[in-house]
Amino acid sequence: MTHKDFEVEELGEKIFDSPLLPVLQPYKTKTRFIENDRVLFESLFNELENCQTRGEVPFSFEKAGPHKKIFFNPASTKVALVTCGGLCPGLNNVIRSLVNQLYYRYNVNNIIGIQYGFEGFIKKYNHPILQLTPESVDPVHLFGGTILGSSRGNQNIGEIVDRLCELEVNILFCIGGDGTQHGAHAIYEEIKRRNLKISVAGIPKTIDNDINMIDKSFGFETAFEKAGEIIRFAHNEAKGAYNGIAILKLMGRNSGFIAAYAALSIQEANFVLVPEMDFDLDGRGGFLEVLKQRLENRHHALIVVAEGAGQKFFEGEKFETDASGNRKNKDIGLYLKEKITEYFHSESIPVNIKYIDPSYIIRSAPANANDSMFCGQLAQHAVHAAMAGKTDFVVGHWNHHFTILPIPIAISKQKKIDVDDELWWNVLETTGQPVSMVSDRQK
Repeated sequence: MTHKDFEVEELGEKIFDSPLLPVLQPYKTKTRFIENDRVLFESLFNELENCQTRGEVPFSFEKAGPHKKIFFNPASTKVALVTCGGLCPGLNNVIRSLVNQLYYRYNVNNIIGIQYGFEGFIKKYNHPILQLTPESVDPVHLFGGTILGSSRGNQNIGEIVDRLCELEVNILFCIGGDGTQHGAHAIYEEIKRRNLKISVAGIPKTIDNDINMIDKSFGFETAFEKAGEIIRFAHNEAKGAYNGIAILKLMGRNSGFIAAYAALSIQEANFVLVPEMDFDLDGRGGFLEVLKQRLENRHHALIVVAEGAGQKFFEGEKFETDASGNRKNKDIGLYLKEKITEYFHSESIPVNIKYIDPSYIIRSAPANANDSMFCGQLAQHAVHAAMAGKTDFVVGHWNHHFTILPIPIAISKQKKIDVDDELWWNVLETTGQPVSMVSDRQK
């Protein structure tokens, strides 16, 4: 990493007074306008001390917040909103907060919604453009999903920018995950190539909480809260039968944060399997032997598995991809059910197995109170930055502060659980599962 990786692009000089000036200054509010405020990347004292010893400036993010001077003239600014990718709790909250912040705080009243993701820009799909007002979005935060609709898949970047120009859009807010932000960055690059003054602002949405250099993403807290409720029910199912086994598959294509946090919030899971950990099924010390020991001792077991766990068991098989080019994982939950059934049958041990997959229910839920608040804060800070002429950025949260950071560094890699770090050790202590379930023959 270099310091340049943390520098956010700007469209030009900020020449307009912010509409927030007359609102905040007469009352001597403690709310500060942002000048050159930075948020440290590393918060540990020894890391800062090491930088000082080496004579280096520590890495830092730009702090999010309002600016006294802004780039866009609110009276002539037109804004477009688009949501892409899978559903996630809080999408409607972000939409509503963006509209209200633009309309009431920045006096921007020309706001449009692009329907069904990036394909809404492409004329052949014939998706109508929606006019968004505070009245039209007033009740939407009470519901899950997105009022704009969503889609996956790549669209022609040139056509998207053509449409932005045709619609005379000045600011584009892209609400979506890794694939969406890759698309947003490509849109920015085409805008820059054409020397256009259009801001591209990202609000990262990933229910898996796997966006790099952002400590949490909206919807994640609601997701593991809902998953925690289902863990409680699944535990009842497991205990309701002699040698009852409940297998609960949760979201987590490449990162197991939902499974880990849900297990920590409702301390009933006996095993948590995530993509970041290696485990074997067979052999001494493998998962099936450990599960057998659990049943012998307690006669029930609850297994929480992230969808991306154990994909090594499908090596050699053909994997399909979704419209965005992401590899579709094989169903590890059904695979575990099959292998557990075979193993205990061979051991002449009766088991009662229940398999539960609530993924679509969880991701369609409305945001809980804390997520709803977080969505509003992200939207407000995204508007502050975009109106100030920042572009090719995502709004995030780091070390207890809201930040803005360049899209490229946010999508440079996916955030994953470090199995040597505190979070995973908390999971091991909570479940009681072994540190390793790799069989002796593999060690």
